[in-house]
Amino acid sequence: MNERIDAPWVPTWIPASGHALRHAGVHFDAVRIRGDLGKRIASHLVLCTDFQAGPIVQEVTGELGMYFLLPPDTAAIFQWPPGVRALTRRDNFQAYVGIPALSGVTWPLGWRSVPSREAPFVEGELLREAVGRVTAHV
Repeated sequence: MNERIDAPWVPTWIPASGHALRHAGVHFDAVRIRGDLGKRIASHLVLCTDFQAGPIVQEVTGELGMYFLLPPDTAAIFQWPPGVRALTRRDNFQAYVGIPALSGVTWPLGWRSVPSREAPFVEGELLREAVGRVTAHV
């Protein structure tokens, strides 16, 4: 009897090991939020989505940045407050985001929330609301 074992769903832009730079605006747009504000917003999103927030990459060096990955061509439609930066593909602008593998050694990057079939990206409107809610309490 042949049993089919389905491989786990993994977006093509996630490397098999280590980490790799990906051009923002191709597979995803990114919204970068540094420091404690990024950590608070990521925690808020993860909790309010029952741990299905979509892909959030965290860097663990420097200011500790969070990168919220949105569908391509969507981050620029929202107005973001100071300290929140949309990384997209625009004329004469190139931004790259480090993407870690789902397992193994990925330092200095890691996942705060992984993409899934149900949440392949962070929802832009939900992120905008979370940014507004959290920054209102700063």
